[in-house]
Amino acid sequence: MTIDRQSLRWNGWGPTAQPDALPDGSPAWDWIADALGLSTPLPKTPAKDLGSCTMPASGLDGETRLELERIVGANQVHVGDYERAFHARGKSYHDLLWLRAGNISNAPDAVVYPRSAEEVQRLVEFSAAQNIVLVPYGGGSSVVGGVTAREDGETRLCITVDTTLMASLLSVDETAMTATAQAGIYGPALDRALAAHGVRLGHYPQSFEYSTLGGWIAARGAGQNSIRYGRADKWLVSAEVATPSGLWRTEATPGSAAAPNLNQLVAGSEGTLGIITQATFKIHDIPETEDYRGYLFRSFAEGADAIRQIVQAEIPTAMLRLSDADETYFFRTLSSVGKEKGVKDNLADAYLRLRGYADRPCVLLIGLEGSAVNVSYARDRAARLIGAAGGLHAGKSPGTNWKAGRFHGPMVRDPMMDHGLGVDTLETSTFWSNIETLHKAVTEAIATSTRDTMDGPGKQGIVMAHISHAYPDGASLYFTFVFPRRHDGGLEGEIEQWLTIKRAASDAIAANGGTISHHHGVGTDHAPWLGQEKGPIGMQTLGAVKKSIDPTGVMNPGKVLG
Repeated sequence: MTIDRQSLRWNGWGPTAQPDALPDGSPAWDWIADALGLSTPLPKTPAKDLGSCTMPASGLDGETRLELERIVGANQVHVGDYERAFHARGKSYHDLLWLRAGNISNAPDAVVYPRSAEEVQRLVEFSAAQNIVLVPYGGGSSVVGGVTAREDGETRLCITVDTTLMASLLSVDETAMTATAQAGIYGPALDRALAAHGVRLGHYPQSFEYSTLGGWIAARGAGQNSIRYGRADKWLVSAEVATPSGLWRTEATPGSAAAPNLNQLVAGSEGTLGIITQATFKIHDIPETEDYRGYLFRSFAEGADAIRQIVQAEIPTAMLRLSDADETYFFRTLSSVGKEKGVKDNLADAYLRLRGYADRPCVLLIGLEGSAVNVSYARDRAARLIGAAGGLHAGKSPGTNWKAGRFHGPMVRDPMMDHGLGVDTLETSTFWSNIETLHKAVTEAIATSTRDTMDGPGKQGIVMAHISHAYPDGASLYFTFVFPRRHDGGLEGEIEQWLTIKRAASDAIAANGGTISHHHGVGTDHAPWLGQEKGPIGMQTLGAVKKSIDPTGVMNPGKVLG
């Protein structure tokens, strides 16, 4: 079953009816204001409702609409305000600045909902022949400008192709341990369908509840348990892609030396080559047991080294997540503001002070999944390495609490934006030998640029980071930053503030040995830095592939290659 678009926020995250994650009157607001150097109460900056926005007229003419209806059906072509606004942009902070201000000038001319690969292929071929821009859209959770409908300067008719009616699990091969599903299936629906067969994909990004199989592949995504289950480029077996040059089915073998594996072109293509209609992927038995727990470290460097040792020792973990001191402090304090400490809490604080872990510790969460024997083995081996590296066991509650709320982070952003604050994230990865250098450089770049863009003295941003995906040779770094928004220049001023911070952080990543994106993708936001990472020959190769498959440039133009 898919999700009714009318039940979701067109200019925010999640259902319209979801509870406020930070309600007015919460004592957390005073603490947040103080941390940012702001006076209270914080300003009210609500989003505009759709009725007060001006929707640009659709350029869809009657003849073109009739042809679209012949392909996908009369009820599957939409030109209403809500559908066009919902599909105007993705869910990045940058996107929400536009949408919340009521600027939906780049909305598509129409939204179509195909129900089969055959319909998608006919739609792509028709659009290529008519020079109509197509923007593939699954859950719309891109945070890099990957699903923005009409790019600046684009004058062609623009149609967003929403794949979420293509939401079926097609087959499960329990011998080969692979499954095939349509690309528009949402994460929870796919999980339930696979669970009926006693298996899972194991891909759980933070956007899991509102993102789709095709989107995970298109963005080359990574779930929170990627150490055990792999990134999208690892678990993808084969894909079916509707392209202007025809229906493309990539190879499907467990291993081949027959030239480069073309699945690697699909994973990370972000709709610029075609529309993923279905995919075959690796599956795993639902684990017999799960164990999530926490440890404290006196420093980020000690915790990172513990992760490195665990991964390089090939201890079978599902997740290793290390928060730096600022992230640990922020979330521990935010969750405890306004709550009275009991005897147990005071005893715990005293114990941490005695052991030397009370002064800005870093929390490591470790998740283990599998058979009871393997989980027990991994827990004991990891605990020994963690202890030797300076870690202190903090019990199971940090891990189980994180797992219970692991998809809820984006829900805090809307209320923060309602109170004049900016919240954004970015991520990268690098080698273990460079983790500390990159962490410091990007943290300083974000902190300095947020401070420089303030519209008054005494204000500052909060910059936090964690390691969330680890490999034998390196790991990812995921940054979250909260800052006071500028209000003296209107929407243009707020966008320029974000661009200044984004450029500073991205320049720091590129200058200090990081990739411009570990799992969010490129979209439009990271395209300016892609050439520096890929090099001239790499960019020529990607451009040649795009030109060969999509010669008229109708597939999601402006993304990835710019």
